[in-house]
Amino acid sequence: MKINIDNLTEAELIDLNHRVVERLRFLQQARAHRRMLTFRIGERVSFQPDGRPNLIGTVTRYNKKTVTVVTESGERWNVAPGLLHRVVESEGEDKRDANVVPIHKR
Repeated sequence: MKINIDNLTEAELIDLNHRVVERLRFLQQARAHRRMLTFRIGERVSFQPDGRPNLIGTVTRYNKKTVTVVTESGERWNVAPGLLHRVVESEGEDKRDANVVPIHKR
């Protein structure tokens, strides 16, 4: 669909601009939300902040645009879901740092 903007008034162009920006923000939030939901609360993830080594932590919360991760050293990070990687633990790995207890629904 093509829109001929040559015939629009300044007010109509400003309104169109606001609607386009709002729609683009919505699409970006929807993408971030979809990526966010690929991770579950309590899941172990890794990420690498700029200038720091790779960090491993546990997803503790979903935010509007980020996921809160608490690292093994106790640091709290808000991380964009696109920067997270799932940590695959081997069968015999020691779970001494696991501080999340699963609660089953009745």
